[in-house]
Amino acid sequence: MALESVPGTAGPPIVGHTARLLVDPPEFYTRRYQKYGPVSRFTLIGKYSVLAVGPKEAEAVLGRNHRDFANGPAWTTWIGPFFDRGLMLLDFDEHAQHRQLLAQAFTRDRVDGYLEQMYAVLEQDLPAWAPGTTPRAQEFVRATTLRAGVRVFMGGGLGAEATAIERAFLACTGATGAILRFPVPGGRWARGLAGRRRLEELFRERIPVVRARGGSDLFAVLCRARTEDGAMFSDEDIVNHMIFLLMASYDPVAMNLLTMIRHLAENPDWQERCRRESLALGVDEPGQDELARLTSLDLVARESLRLVPPVYALPHTAVDDVDLLGFHIPRGSVVVVSPYLNHRLPEYWAEPERFDPDRFAPHRMEHTAHEYLWIPFGGGVHACIGTHFAFTQMKAVMHRLLRRSTWRLAPGHAPGITWRGLPRMRQGLPVRLG
Repeated sequence: MALESVPGTAGPPIVGHTARLLVDPPEFYTRRYQKYGPVSRFTLIGKYSVLAVGPKEAEAVLGRNHRDFANGPAWTTWIGPFFDRGLMLLDFDEHAQHRQLLAQAFTRDRVDGYLEQMYAVLEQDLPAWAPGTTPRAQEFVRATTLRAGVRVFMGGGLGAEATAIERAFLACTGATGAILRFPVPGGRWARGLAGRRRLEELFRERIPVVRARGGSDLFAVLCRARTEDGAMFSDEDIVNHMIFLLMASYDPVAMNLLTMIRHLAENPDWQERCRRESLALGVDEPGQDELARLTSLDLVARESLRLVPPVYALPHTAVDDVDLLGFHIPRGSVVVVSPYLNHRLPEYWAEPERFDPDRFAPHRMEHTAHEYLWIPFGGGVHACIGTHFAFTQMKAVMHRLLRRSTWRLAPGHAPGITWRGLPRMRQGLPVRLG
């Protein structure tokens, strides 16, 4: 059954609007919203699809109290081959059980241990962030964030194995932006599938070792996690969650760090405001309580996530025929909620295109107008389980960078973002350090 009652167009047969969406997804979604309103239809890779824009529309799809929409089938189209059966790709009772077990990896005590591992990597990498140089911030941040992620997940002492994990993982994330989604030898998709197989091998063969040695790294926690009734993860579950959580803790954090670096370069008053707070803290490696006192940095992180959310769209599949705010949505349709557009609605955000961290300050709190207005990490039962850890990572890294140098955009550089697959900074975001 088609979606004739929903405003919009299907596009060319079979392929629909796939090509236009892959080239510039935010522009595609913005134009459809402007032309057709908060609920509109299109066809994507042969599937009936619906764009739902606005906080009440997001709540209707992401809300906690119904089971009309599933995450797994929709996300599998985009990242399933590489991040199969990660938490975001599970649904309903199975998702709830896995989330309960995974929560044991993100307790306050666990995050303290992860911070120690992160600071060890930062101490090694910070010499590359040297005053008087012009590094490409994207190279520095992504390399450091990935190394820190592997260290947090696997513990120290990996040696060459850490490099193998990093290379295989980057092949997986690189494949998510592939236009040709078929394993042509040498292509992105084929490299991604090979990377996934290599990660499976690396993690699977270490499970007996990790179970025997114990430890405080995330791998060890997953190997020991149990529910109150004694349920625990299978080896396959552990492998799947390790691969997915590495992605979830790497790419969103790295991209938001880069967005923060860019905006602080363009807004030196905010950069100096954040630096004063970091210098006043008086320590290079603050714990969670001390990081919580960096309130200006927290505002910058939230505003950066508003302007450049880690994912521009959250796809879900209708489990059965469903009514979405008066529109009939047939079973199997993909319904897309767009954090990118929700974060720019002028009826909720003052001057939404402007960098203005104070919109999150206690005297304004624009994001509280609706629970599903600011959703950089999703919402409802699938809201990111590691949000606190992500903020801890971002603030810890930025604190060290702020104490080490000032920065501005390199002369002649006009920053921009490419949105194919996961967002990336054009030209690597070169910055001049002072």
